[in-house]
Amino acid sequence: MNKQWTDTFRTEIENFKGTISAFDKGELDRKSYKGVSGGLGSYAQRDASKHMLRLRMAGGRLTMERLKFLVETVEREKVERMKLTTCETIQLHDLSAGQVPVIMDGAISCGILTKGGGGDNPRNVMASPLSGVQPGEAFNVLPYAEAVAEYLLSICRDIKMPRKLKIAFCNGVDDCVHSAFRDMGFLARKDGTFALRIAGGLGAARPSMGVLVDEAVNPKEVLYYVRAMVDTFCAHGNYDNRAKARTRFMQDTLGPDGLKEEFLKNVAARKAEGGLELKDLEAPSSPERKNGEISHPRAIPQKQPGLYAVKYHPVGGLLSVEKPRQLYELLKNIPGAEIRVAPNETLYVINLDSDEAERVIAATEDGAATEFECSVACIGATTCQQGVRDSQGVLQTLVKVVRAAGIPDGALPRICISGCPSSCAAHQAGAIGFQGGVKLVDKKPLPAFKMFLSGTDELDRARFGQEAGTVLEADLPALLVELGKAAADAGQSWEQWSKEHAAERDAIIAKYA
Repeated sequence: MNKQWTDTFRTEIENFKGTISAFDKGELDRKSYKGVSGGLGSYAQRDASKHMLRLRMAGGRLTMERLKFLVETVEREKVERMKLTTCETIQLHDLSAGQVPVIMDGAISCGILTKGGGGDNPRNVMASPLSGVQPGEAFNVLPYAEAVAEYLLSICRDIKMPRKLKIAFCNGVDDCVHSAFRDMGFLARKDGTFALRIAGGLGAARPSMGVLVDEAVNPKEVLYYVRAMVDTFCAHGNYDNRAKARTRFMQDTLGPDGLKEEFLKNVAARKAEGGLELKDLEAPSSPERKNGEISHPRAIPQKQPGLYAVKYHPVGGLLSVEKPRQLYELLKNIPGAEIRVAPNETLYVINLDSDEAERVIAATEDGAATEFECSVACIGATTCQQGVRDSQGVLQTLVKVVRAAGIPDGALPRICISGCPSSCAAHQAGAIGFQGGVKLVDKKPLPAFKMFLSGTDELDRARFGQEAGTVLEADLPALLVELGKAAADAGQSWEQWSKEHAAERDAIIAKYA
């Protein structure tokens, strides 16, 4: 990591100490504070005396060095709450004003710069979580995600973005990183190139699939495309209306064809300027280990013979404060072992032999046991300033109710719950999605969720869910149980039952929506 950047960031952190102190004393209003803190990866929570800090890691890569830092930070600072995010980061919650800059500074030593974790900045660069180890992948995309992250950190102080920029690299197996609808989505192809879509995104206003602008991007030239996207966004992004200051709205102002033409002009201009080719990128290795076999639903065979990845999904993405230490002690002496944070709030522990995988499985039995329990929820209104509904509380309740009802695995899908229209849980891309809001009953506003059906992030078949009505928060448990029982009684998975019994499904929803 470039020493000049880290020295500059340390200076920014030193200056931030005065800003967060002023906010803590009530000398700075929330809006003014957010404009500064967000750019450094931190936000005040709904209780203004508590803060969140987002640990930004390209590709969600939690190496042993970073895991050790997390363990030591959680124990030293007595962190009480952590959250895995849908942008492959880890959020530390309920921090005091004094703790935030201390942790920011400490994170630099293991290659975590929280810079750009929020605000009008290029955000954490995402990559398929099993990059480098997943059978069937076109090639390992993680080195490119890391290179782009470093490049963006090097230029982010020199540009004034209209809003955030989200970039994802997909290895070509599945599209859990949502390359089909990110601001920039690079999809690895078997011929060794990337297909590139731009100006996609979720949100209450104009959710959009990305525009295909190039089907054969040379991986060594990805920085030209990234810089061209920044150029295009800065030239045509909306600086006057924050609600429309995202790349997807350029599809309206320029038109898809016009956007493609303008973008490719900027690519050509940057290539003519030169100097951004990538050379000799180093990919993390998977050392050869003893062969052995294990059969378990959460043990995933890697493309390296004899090695496994173990899936662990803490319900709601809420990682217990004891878990980092437990995992570190298990993994610290295993060559090549590391953890990847996935965009569905899941952790993958990779490069394990069969015996090591069994030990990790035993240590993570407290996680989700079914597809439904792997549901995704944002942190929710009890914590987030922007939140409307308690998405975490709702999910925890639903998991308990579905367990008590004995709904079998597969009868309900993974659902996505956003506590407000911001789409932090990607509810529009879920088989069932919920967006927090209100519903008028006898002219009285009651807690409720807008329901979306049949969205998917499946590779080459991505589509947004359709609105299916608004359901009172109090009715969600009964609705999910009735839907799950109907699929179970038919002896079918949710996907099959929902497709073949759409009329019955819709009739059940209509009782509540």
